[in-house]
Order: sequence, then C-alpha cells, then structure tokens
Amino acid sequence: MDVFEMIAVLLTMAAVLSYVNHRWLKMPPTIALMLGSFVISLILVALGALPLQIGHHIQDVARDLVEDMHFREIMMKGMLGLLLFAGSLHVQLNDLAEHKWQIGTYATVGTVASTFLVAGLTFGLSSVMSLEIPWIYCLLFGALISPTDPIAVLGIMKRVGASRSLETKISGESLFNDGIGVVVFISVLKVATGHEASVGGIAKLFLIEAVGGIIFGLLIGYLAFRIIKSIDNYHVEILVTLALVMGGYVLAPRLHMSGPLAMVAAGLLIGNTGRRFGMSHVTRQHLDMFWELIDQILNAILFVMIGLEVLVLSGNGTYMLAGLIAVPLVLLSRMLTVGAGVMAVGTGRLGTVGIMTWGGLRGGISVALALSIPQEAPCRELIVTMTYVVVAFAVLVQGMTVGRLIKAWGGEKTPGK
Repeated sequence: MDVFEMIAVLLTMAAVLSYVNHRWLKMPPTIALMLGSFVISLILVALGALPLQIGHHIQDVARDLVEDMHFREIMMKGMLGLLLFAGSLHVQLNDLAEHKWQIGTYATVGTVASTFLVAGLTFGLSSVMSLEIPWIYCLLFGALISPTDPIAVLGIMKRVGASRSLETKISGESLFNDGIGVVVFISVLKVATGHEASVGGIAKLFLIEAVGGIIFGLLIGYLAFRIIKSIDNYHVEILVTLALVMGGYVLAPRLHMSGPLAMVAAGLLIGNTGRRFGMSHVTRQHLDMFWELIDQILNAILFVMIGLEVLVLSGNGTYMLAGLIAVPLVLLSRMLTVGAGVMAVGTGRLGTVGIMTWGGLRGGISVALALSIPQEAPCRELIVTMTYVVVAFAVLVQGMTVGRLIKAWGGEKTPGK
C-alpha cells in the first residue's frame, strides 16, 4: 500500500468515526476515535481467529496497513512538530510564568524521578512474574512511559472544564516534559544497545538537545515574527508559520537539538508576541482557524493510528497481564512524584495531586518511543505491549473520567477564570 492509499484509508476511518461520534455517541473526539479504531482492530483479530479464509485475508491486509504506517516515523518525524506548535499557540506566557516553578519541577525532576520509580517497580514486577526483564530495560520502560503526552493532555484539558491554573500546570508540564523524557530515553537506549554513556555525556546531551532546542525555537520563532510583522497578508503569514514549523522541525535534529521543544518555544513566541504585535485582527482569525483545523485533522489520524496498533501487538497473555499490572504502578509513580513536587514548591493540595495524577495522560509519544527499540533487543515485544496497555488505559479510562474527577475535587472553572 503506497503513502496516498494509506492516508486515504486513515482519513476515511477518521471521518466515519467522527461522524458516528458526533451524531450518536457524543464522546470526546480523541477518545471516540481511538475507541472506534480499537474496536475495529479487535473485530479484525476475531475474524482472523475464525476458520474462514476471508477472515484471515482481511486481517492480513489490515496488519500490512498498520506495519506500512511506520508509526514511529510518522509520529516523531512529522506529526509531532505540527501538533506541538498548534497546541502551544494558545498557551499564555503569563500563565506559564505564574506557575514556572511547579511546571519546571514536574517537567524535569519529576520526569527523571518517575523514570527510576517506574523502573524499580517494573523490575519487581518482572521478578514476581518471572519475566526476567534486565534492569536497563526496566529503566527504558520508565523513561518512555513517564512523560505525559501533550497531544493527549491538551486535547482532553480543552474539554473537561479545568480551572485555568490547573490546566496551565498540566498542559505546561506536558509540553516540556516530553523533551526531557526523550533525552533520558535516548541516553538509556544507548547504554542498553552497548554504547558508552557517562554522566557528563548525558548532561551534555541534555544541554544540547533540551536547552539548545528551546533557544533554537525562540530564534526561528523571532525570525518568523519579524517577517510576519513586516507584511499584512494572511495568506503569506500563515504560510510563514507553516514553513517555520516544518522547516524548523526538520532542521533541529540536524543540529542535534530537540525538535519538539523547539516547536513549543516557537509556538509560544508566535502565539503571544506574534499574535499581539505582528498580526492584524483578520490574520489572527485566519491563523487560529488554520491551526485549529490542522490540530483537529492530525489528532483524528493519530488516535485512529493508536487504536489500530493493537493489530501488530504480541498476543501473549502474560505480556497483556504485565501491562495491566503496570497501569497502577505507573499511576503510583506519577502520584509520588507529583506529590513530592507539590511539597517542594509549597503550593497545591491533595485534590491537585489527585487530578494531576489522573490527568497525566500517556499517548502516541510513548508508543512511538517503544516502537523505536531495536527489533533484536530483548523484551522489546513485552515493553511495546506494556506501553500500549498503559496508553490505552490512560486515553480510554483516565481521559473519560478526569472531567468528573475535576468536578468532584473542585478543579473546575469558576466565572471569570
């Protein structure tokens, strides 16, 4: 199946599922799309289990489609930059600045601490279940599952009615901690695959990837802002922002800098300084409509893809059970690190810890990182399966119930806020 056919299939599925949801189900769109494609995948698996030739053929065609998608490449090398820019475009810098210490603590120290906590609990789980996962691969699982996914989080937070303060903390953390998590993951993967990695080397990698990515994003964002400010033509100005995202996201890794963090920084600059000082009212309207449409379309495709990934998972029941047990372990690690962060900055309450724990969704980034583990690596299928189960639970269960939790614990919006 070529690229155009694959895109056509994914868009058609997204459109049909979106229509069904809008007309009858009335669920949050991202959850409905993933649930719909997940159910379709299970039906195809069931067809393949039947003693019918056509059932096997349909399942094989669907599995070939999923394998041809190359989820990791599409997610990490294409869609992620566009989605992060679109998501950060409407985040207010004043709100981030107000909670900078909380967000900074959660995104850095919290992510690293969670990596080691999840690794320790996973290592204990592997001993109890006789899975024999080496410590370095437990650490790898901790690194890929600890960052909250900004795409999943932003999509849900827009609809659950969270207060501005709570939404800023959760969304701000998710925008920045994926860059930290990717750096930790890359460092651990190098060790796991036999490469040498020192503390100094990891620190250097962090500075270049994370700090360098933010600086790079601000520089190209400022350049785009100057170009936008010098003209008044929304067609050209929108094209400039599109070039900023696609060109910047391609260039960043060539300079060994974090593309995701660069897009967050650029989006914040254009969304605040650019919108306020460089655009007319007409341009702002068209820019918002364009990037909202990009965000909605790519989100639809992404969550359909996540749901379809079940077709290529290992059918090992023990692996699935390990994934189910990993869900409360990951949530426990999240609760401990968030709680420690709240205590460290001296703000927040029990309800905040609970909401941030349950609202810290995992999504496509974790799945993409798991799929980037080399095929020959031990425990790869186990880690991929565990990751998928945790992500599916996060989107389908946590995503569906976090709004009720916010209302129950007083984290909803109040008039004027």
